[in-house]
Amino acid sequence: MLVRSSYGAMPDGTAVDLFTLGGDAGLRVQITTYGGTIIGIETPDRGGVRANVILSLPTLADYVTQDAYLGALVGRYANRIGGASFVLDGCEYHVPKNDGDNCLHGGRIGFNKAVWSVVDSGESPEPHITLRHISPDGDQGFPGAITLEVTYVVSRGNTLRIDYRAEADSPTVINFTNHAYFDLGGAATPDILDHEVMIAAERFTPVNGQFIPTGELRAVTGTPFDFREPHPIGARIGERDDQLLAALGYDHNFILAASASGAPQFAARAREPRSGRVLEVHTTQPGIQFYSGNHLDGTLRGPTGKVYNRRTGFAFETQHFPDSPNQPAFPSTVLRPGERFASTTEYRFAVD
Repeated sequence: MLVRSSYGAMPDGTAVDLFTLGGDAGLRVQITTYGGTIIGIETPDRGGVRANVILSLPTLADYVTQDAYLGALVGRYANRIGGASFVLDGCEYHVPKNDGDNCLHGGRIGFNKAVWSVVDSGESPEPHITLRHISPDGDQGFPGAITLEVTYVVSRGNTLRIDYRAEADSPTVINFTNHAYFDLGGAATPDILDHEVMIAAERFTPVNGQFIPTGELRAVTGTPFDFREPHPIGARIGERDDQLLAALGYDHNFILAASASGAPQFAARAREPRSGRVLEVHTTQPGIQFYSGNHLDGTLRGPTGKVYNRRTGFAFETQHFPDSPNQPAFPSTVLRPGERFASTTEYRFAVD
């Protein structure tokens, strides 16, 4: 099933649409053209009771004014660029400082603030929509014009697949992700600390006091960042570990093994024990940012009135590494004319 409806209008009168993909029997996803934002992912628990498992807001106006990136497509550069500057082909570029001295999620007016164009939608072979955003040369200080298309597909009745495709007319740097905050227990759970998390990573990228990677690729062995076996989010989050203290919890990029086939590979898993809901993430990206919602501060409320306090949602942001333009040892995020960036992430839902 695919249903298109109005979601209101921007202050300048630009119309915003809402798409509902999927049906009552399995996964149902709602996506708006504002920011390519996922505003709902509804799936049943082990007893068949359906609930929205991401943090959502009541109205379009709430999404326009919020700064937590709830459910949004993020670009031109997801995560942080240290010092809000980088050098590309011998030229230095300066981008907005919207996170202390750093650039976060593309700057003050990132892709999450755009109304995206709909270039395709349909129910065959599966419910899907494709959104497009064109970012001009100089947008937020980034060089080169890029065209990004993102396709959302509800697949096999239990999977949300997100395909990213981008091209540029001159050299630039890119990094895209979706910033959904998950709570697999639904609105009834007070926080996400009981969620059991597994991450398929042997190393992560430590950060300094401004959340910028130090350049080290640190082994997770013997640290609270070892999620190779499942652990509740809250089990070790309060330890006096230098990285947990620096980030006020988990807000780190985990390094994934390269896929030999190029197909999405297993990256992470979360299970909420009371509902039995399970989320698996598979991706072609080299990293996944695990964020435990440390900066949610109670200023946002959901459609049911639930207050989004600290750690009421967590994010699995598939991505390239933070600050890659300034870190030569990290996988390159440079996109040049004639090249095509492509990545796929799948969020697979089940019950135990």
